[in-house]
Amino acid sequence: MNNYNKTLFDKIVALQPVVWINSKKQGAEEALSAMDITYEDILDAEKRLQRFAPLIKKLFPETDDGIIESPLVEIPYMKEEVQKTYGRDIKGTMYLKCDSHLKVAGSIKARGGIYEVLKYAEGIAINKGLLEIGDDYSKLADKEFKDFFSAYKIAVGSTGNLGLSIGIISAAMGFNVTVHMSRDAKAWKKRLLREKGANVIEYADDYSKAVEEGRKQCMGDDHAHFVDDENSKDLFLGYSVAALRLKKQLEDVGVKVDESHQLIVYLPCGVGGAPGGISFGLKHVFSDNVKCYFVEPTHAPCMLLGLITEKKSDMHIREYGIDNLTEADGLAVGSPSKLVSDLAEKLIDGVYTLHDDELFKLLAMLKDTQDIKIEPSAASSLLGPAVVGTDKNTTHICWATGGSFVPSDLYLDMYQRGKEYY
Repeated sequence: MNNYNKTLFDKIVALQPVVWINSKKQGAEEALSAMDITYEDILDAEKRLQRFAPLIKKLFPETDDGIIESPLVEIPYMKEEVQKTYGRDIKGTMYLKCDSHLKVAGSIKARGGIYEVLKYAEGIAINKGLLEIGDDYSKLADKEFKDFFSAYKIAVGSTGNLGLSIGIISAAMGFNVTVHMSRDAKAWKKRLLREKGANVIEYADDYSKAVEEGRKQCMGDDHAHFVDDENSKDLFLGYSVAALRLKKQLEDVGVKVDESHQLIVYLPCGVGGAPGGISFGLKHVFSDNVKCYFVEPTHAPCMLLGLITEKKSDMHIREYGIDNLTEADGLAVGSPSKLVSDLAEKLIDGVYTLHDDELFKLLAMLKDTQDIKIEPSAASSLLGPAVVGTDKNTTHICWATGGSFVPSDLYLDMYQRGKEYY
């Protein structure tokens, strides 16, 4: 246990907010060269999403061009409010990456989750001689294909947002899809999934149980596919494509990223797939000129504990008396991804944690200052610029992972709760 001090560990198990800087981080080139997933894999994933664009446009006209992407928005008024509220001078510019407003599923999971289902569909259709790479993929929306896909099962374990993305796209394509949801999943997400045609199974236990049961459902069935949030390279690559798109968005608004103009990205972390995939892509695109920080609730710091104890994924936070109870449902995870733990140890710059009360406060602040609606999990990224020291040339990107699908009455309750704290 070389990578932490006892004082830090004691604070974590006492549920106190901490900031941890990763002393084991390697240079991007060294770390990336040792991994079996490559930059070419990211480019291949982007090409696949382009092939599927005609289908996505047909199934979900709200995407316009069939590309599911979110805006990058500067949030100067939020920056001012964070500085005033937390008494910190934030150097540089503050942006929000609005995956909270991604079409189809309303969260960051619309990247990896939808990508994995599309890749699975492509594979089985090509294998059966029904599809070729050069075809117009919009034909996959035809009744012939929906009937074909209905003979196949897709399952996933989720605290909420991944389940939404998998359930919505799978049902739209005709798959027999089941979402295994933990106790942390919000009722409105379960209801929406059922409305979209997905089967939903609920558990009184946490995320780990939902994943275990979903995995069991698919074992030994060659017509079943389990979306493994803990270990899936396809999910990971779907998330990583965000880096290519962010690069263009930054160029479009004239933001430089080089040795003199650093980029710092703050990523909410549950099991780790989404922040891990995005960090992997960002390090490929920007090398050592980007810093990546994961964010976790004080009651669910699984990635942080896995890293500092060096157990990585071979642990559950309950071993340390931590209850995994948080209003940040997408981050309510007890054990981190092995795939991402191995990567995070070498690539990410650090992790910070925060109380649930701060999530609601930040959620309300963003609404008041910028009129942007996000959910508590996503709000965790907004504290990053106040807890990480920077210089004047820094560009801060707070990744908003979900929120636009939250029902208005529930959002109002969250907003009012946040207003109590500032």
